[in-house]
Amino acid sequence: MTENGHQMQLSSNNPSATRRHKPSRGGWNAAIFVIFVEIAERFAFYGVSGNLIMYLTKDLHQATATAAKNVNMWIGVSSLFPLVGAVVADSYLGRFVTIIFSSSIYLMGMLLLCLSVSVIPRHYREAVFFVALYILAVGEGGHKPCVQTFAADQFDEDADEEKKAKSSFFNWWYLAIVVAATVATLVVIYIQDNVSWVVGFGILTVVVAAGLLLFLLGIKRYRRQAPLGSPFTAVAQVFVVAARKWRVKETPDWDVYCGDDERSGGSNMEVRKLKHRTLARTKQFRFLDKAMIIDNLDASSNVRNPWRLCSLKQVEDVKLVLRLIPIWLSCLMFNAVQSQLHTYYTKQGSTMIRSIGPHFQLPPASLGALVGLVILITVPMYDRIFVPIARKFTGHHSGITVLQRIGFGLFLSILNMVVSALVEAKRVSVAKQHGIIDNPKAVVPMRMWWLLPQYFFCGLSDTFTIVGLQELFYDQMPEAMRSFGAAAYLSIIGVGSFISSAVISVVQAISSKAGEEWLGDNLNRAHLDYFYWVLAGLSALSLCVYVLFAMSFVYKIVQGKDSAGETEASTRVGEA
Repeated sequence: MTENGHQMQLSSNNPSATRRHKPSRGGWNAAIFVIFVEIAERFAFYGVSGNLIMYLTKDLHQATATAAKNVNMWIGVSSLFPLVGAVVADSYLGRFVTIIFSSSIYLMGMLLLCLSVSVIPRHYREAVFFVALYILAVGEGGHKPCVQTFAADQFDEDADEEKKAKSSFFNWWYLAIVVAATVATLVVIYIQDNVSWVVGFGILTVVVAAGLLLFLLGIKRYRRQAPLGSPFTAVAQVFVVAARKWRVKETPDWDVYCGDDERSGGSNMEVRKLKHRTLARTKQFRFLDKAMIIDNLDASSNVRNPWRLCSLKQVEDVKLVLRLIPIWLSCLMFNAVQSQLHTYYTKQGSTMIRSIGPHFQLPPASLGALVGLVILITVPMYDRIFVPIARKFTGHHSGITVLQRIGFGLFLSILNMVVSALVEAKRVSVAKQHGIIDNPKAVVPMRMWWLLPQYFFCGLSDTFTIVGLQELFYDQMPEAMRSFGAAAYLSIIGVGSFISSAVISVVQAISSKAGEEWLGDNLNRAHLDYFYWVLAGLSALSLCVYVLFAMSFVYKIVQGKDSAGETEASTRVGEA
């Protein structure tokens, strides 16, 4: 059910949140304009991040490990700022306005980035460059949690056709992002390496401006909703009320406040018919159920005090958030692995033979386009071939559950690190055989294509895990917190990048004390393969934890009247 559909309202809620949308608005006709602004932003992001480590090491002369940590830090901050942007969007500005403001900030950051590599004096260049990067991070903070959620909101889950369309939306959304990232990796990075950084960043700036313009052209097509107020107040109320009533005894005839002035009696976990679809009672986190018990003081009061009595919907919303926290934690290592794509994968490629024919040399960062190509091929295959076949066996509308999809991607990320470690060991052995192990600038006589398997697994794991996380944190979040859900999914990327930086620091510290630094500037002397084995081990441990939590996960259960309006129906969102 989208935020724009019917939903049960507490007596203290703003009734404007339930307004209907004109049938002429929404759907793919509106979502396509939102996709344009996301394509532009992703094109710019990958045009900057894909080759950032090369700019930091070659033009700003930073050490490889320092540059890798700086890249991870920037990506991490960019992925954590959306937590702030989500609160602003959901509580104050609304998603539409937040997208416009944040995209404008992003455009300002791109303009400053262009200036930092052109007219800014060299002794100020590094400082201005990093200021521009973190302005982009601020713009990302408002853009990322809102744009995907705003696009998904254009599909009404109460309409069968639009519900089916939204089921495929997340696949095609990610596909569009990948197209933008692939083109940026192939075209813009080549221009940065062979023409100039000014021209490369200038192209990205023009594309961001065009994307914002296209987004504004669709303004009359969008389904928009005013901000609902801070959802965290309702969350806090549940914990406060549950704590105040922790001594209240649960009896067979206890009364529960369901909202809309309706009460449900008994302990059979059934909720009386409500006027609109709502969340069904679940048995997890039963200690929170005390927040909706009607005691003598509540029964004698004519007006509900939200700090003494919460509705069933409030309580179940909090349970949804609590269920997602273990999944969030157990997926952090996935992005610690994926962050190698923008750091050590690129540095590995820079030491190998990259020529194609007598006159063309492939930029080391451009091999990252293979990740996009893998996703471009596998996402349509997944959506059009795998899902229909799997649906016949499982009966699930998506073929497999979203948690199964994520878990398989986590397994692939482990294989990714295993393959990466084996290839790196091979690269170092070739350097030893040719006596160039102490010459870091020498080209190792080994084709860059040896790196293709690790890029392939990187893209394939993205197809499963990233798209799955996007869908999970949209469907399973409370409707008033869906922007925050998108931000929570993005924060996995951010925290994963920080974990990667932390692992680099720990590995450097321990290996230096042992007398042989694993991650030195000379990759021929370093032991990057050992580092990959460490990440593989940590990822395997993380997968085991994920499986334990996924097995006990309870999907959102939506309950209400069927399409005919005569009988009550329950649907497990994301499971069946």
